[in-house]
Amino acid sequence: MTDPDRAHRQFTSTVRFDWGTSGASAIASGADVAVVVDVLSFTTTLTVAADAGTAVVPWAVGQASAAEYARRTDAVMAVRRRDAGPGDISLSPATLRAGTPPQRLVLPSPNGSTISAQLAAEVPVCTGVSLRNAPAAAQWIAANTDTDAVVAVIAAGEHWPNGALRPCIETCGEPDFSSRNWATGARTALCLRKPRWHAMRGRLCAVDSPTLSSSRHQVSN
Repeated sequence: MTDPDRAHRQFTSTVRFDWGTSGASAIASGADVAVVVDVLSFTTTLTVAADAGTAVVPWAVGQASAAEYARRTDAVMAVRRRDAGPGDISLSPATLRAGTPPQRLVLPSPNGSTISAQLAAEVPVCTGVSLRNAPAAAQWIAANTDTDAVVAVIAAGEHWPNGALRPCIETCGEPDFSSRNWATGARTALCLRKPRWHAMRGRLCAVDSPTLSSSRHQVSN
């Protein structure tokens, strides 16, 4: 993409928000933590895997090396939903729960996983957030970063057939893919607003933050 305007890069904000791979590139510079939101389905599958103790390696779609990497590291390679047969793992969280979870899973996806793989090389900490762990994510970040830390929240969105980003904000009132991404990202970003961090910590103290900490590490390459 062409260099975005400085205002679009949100350099003056400690909590940033944008969409897709281009948005991630625009706001990642100088961030201490990146929060990737891809509710249906990458980050939901990620949290289910973390609960089961599975280490997840996000992989950008289109990289043919994913299968080779999985073989070389004794990992299971997730397949596309339409190609999944009995016993296969795909982007559907149910496939992880249907059998014995693997120790290591290479998980390609065109949105959240691609963005996570991109940000892993740019930001010190990259975490995946879904409806299952958004409060815990806010709690963990608030407890483990300085008050002036920069947090970049990226909603993965979807793509039109021509590859253009499809945020789909017009359907925010409906429970579809992109509105959930938007709502979860907005919820996490609101929880991270600096003046409210202390209060949020107290309100969320009962959340199982070790689960979030585990999923945080599993988004890193």
